[in-house]
Amino acid sequence: MSLVHLEDVCKTYRVGDQEIRALDGINLRIEAGEFLSIIGPSGSGKSTLMHLLGCLDTPTSGRMEICGNDLSRASRNTLAAVRNREIGFVFQSFNLLAKLDVVKNIELPLVYAGVSSSARRERAERVARDVGLGDRLSNRPVQLSGGQCQRVAIARALVNNPRIVFGDEPTGNLDSSTGAMILQMFKDLNSAGKTIVLVTHDPEIAALSKRVIEIRDGRIQREYAP
Repeated sequence: MSLVHLEDVCKTYRVGDQEIRALDGINLRIEAGEFLSIIGPSGSGKSTLMHLLGCLDTPTSGRMEICGNDLSRASRNTLAAVRNREIGFVFQSFNLLAKLDVVKNIELPLVYAGVSSSARRERAERVARDVGLGDRLSNRPVQLSGGQCQRVAIARALVNNPRIVFGDEPTGNLDSSTGAMILQMFKDLNSAGKTIVLVTHDPEIAALSKRVIEIRDGRIQREYAP
């Protein structure tokens, strides 16, 4: 079953008097349970594509369907609702709130979803333990290593049981051994049935996925199995 269907999707931006076409006729399907990497150099359009797939923006033209929702011309509120319900994000910079402990950081998507405080804490603690942070529940980000911070980010991405987990250069701020550990977590999540989409500039990271989409100049240049 296709969780993502993009049909002839274009995205343009205006910078002064100039119109910049960041995406130019993208056609893409992502099936449930896939492990996909999107690769391309800086300025290729891969970040713009990630924003669309992650329901952070809508296309200028074309059709975009995410998890059964036609979001081609969706409002911000509709995008936010689908994003919170269906999608988990893991970013290069972790994006944790410094004043909150591990559990409170993981709880954030549940706060936006209106889950009760007791249920939030129970689910956040369970997911924290699942990613190996059971002994760090009351620590704040400054008390954690980079790898532990990224584990918090992964737990936060998983706490709403999303259908798709996106990783945007998720190992970019980590040393090689810690990065390998985080990538193994993504592989394990995929083996357990979760749909994973990684955005990266690193061909070695992309090679860990089952399908690679290469973006250049706003277009899909090629698609291959590593």
